[in-house]
Formats: sequence, structure tokens, C-alpha cells
Amino acid sequence: MNYSELLQAYHLTTIQWVTISLAVFLLGLSKSGIKGIGIIIVVIMAFVFGEKASTGVLLPLLVVADVFAVIYYNRHAQWKYIGKLLPWMIIGVLVGVWIGNDISELIFKRLMAVIIIVSVGIMFYMERRKTSPIPTKPIFSGTAGFLTGFATMIGNLAGPISNIYFLAIRFPKNEFIGTAAWLFFIINVFKLPFHIFVWKTVSVESLVLNSVLVPVVIVGFFVGVYLVKFISNLNYRRFILIITAIGGIVMLFR
Repeated sequence: MNYSELLQAYHLTTIQWVTISLAVFLLGLSKSGIKGIGIIIVVIMAFVFGEKASTGVLLPLLVVADVFAVIYYNRHAQWKYIGKLLPWMIIGVLVGVWIGNDISELIFKRLMAVIIIVSVGIMFYMERRKTSPIPTKPIFSGTAGFLTGFATMIGNLAGPISNIYFLAIRFPKNEFIGTAAWLFFIINVFKLPFHIFVWKTVSVESLVLNSVLVPVVIVGFFVGVYLVKFISNLNYRRFILIITAIGGIVMLFR
């Protein structure tokens, strides 16, 4: 099959192409540091490609965006916290590989929806808390790391959980973005072989599709780098959380 035939294997309509492009543009924005929109991307891609298949379509694009984020925010990374989270994230990924490989598409969809809804609920709770002590116990970082790894393998849904951790330890904006950039670059590269050889959700066809969408990711990232300097609006965050919760509920019952 040639390049065009591989691309046509997905039988995407014009509306689906527009929708996917929007999701990928938002992916670039999210990796630039505009947090809170990651779940919207997952929901859009799941509606177009199906829940499990969408994780493989999205992963290489995440890695590309991670590379730009790592390069741009490298100096702000806090390796102490990466060291705390990464081993537990790897365990969470491995558990996610095992569970996600053996469950049906319906259960996979419901699991993604539950993770979305619970994550949004926790984020709402964190938004409402004005002050809280900074957690220092290893059980907090271990639990956050494991759940982040599991959620990122099951549906690229780690953003809300890692956001909760970084918000809890009160990272400044740039340290938040730089640390998350390196953490997810490492873990997304670690996930790739499992998507290729175990779940088989990354294929030649999906990589051809990714190659068409990469420029949109890059544009989204640099637009986000510009916007992140100005955006810190609480009402914006709440709007994103509400839309995301609706998406999770629709996914749960559709």
C-alpha cells in the first residue's frame, strides 16, 4: 500500500478531519503549559477512533509534543520530583498494560470514562480548597505516581492526576511545566513498545496519520507558548473542567 492508501484506511470524513485537527492543536497547547484541556483531547480522539485504538493514534503525537516541551522548558525541570514519581509510574504503566490487554472494548471505554469523571471531581475539589499543607509523605508521591502511570497507559489520562500532585506541592508555573514535560516524555517513550507489540494500537497506518498531524501539534505548541504567559484564569479552568466532565459522562453512557 502507498502513502495515500494507508491514510485512506481510516475512512475519515471532512468533519472528522476537522475534529481531529482541533484535538491535535489542543494537544500542542496542553504540552506548552496550558493545563486542563488534556481530557478533552482524549474524549475527541476516542469518539473518532474508538477508546483503545485512540490511545495508539495519540501516543506518537504526545511524544512529538513532549520533545518540544522538554527542549523549551528543560531548565525548569525538578529532577528530585521526577525521581520520586517515575518508578511508581512505571509500575502503574505495567499494570495498565496487563489490565487493558485483557478487557473488552466496552469495559475499556467505561474505565476511561470513570477515570475522567473521578479525575475531574478531584480537580474541582482541589480548586475549591484555598489552603492545604504541602504533602511530604512517600505514600502520597507513590500513590500519585502509580495512578498517573496506570491512567496514562489506559487512556493517556494522566494529566489530571499529575496536575493534582504538582498543585499540591505548589510548584511555580515554569517548574510545573518543565517537570511534567520530562516526566511524560520518559513515560510516553516507555509506553511505545507496549502499544506496538502488545496492544498493537500503533501501526504503519497510525504512524502515517500521525505524520500528517505533526505540523498541527507544532503550531499548537508555539501558540500555547505565547498564550501561557497570559492565561491563569480560574473561570477558564472551571469551564474546561465542566466540559470535560460532560465528555466523560457522554463516553460512559454512549
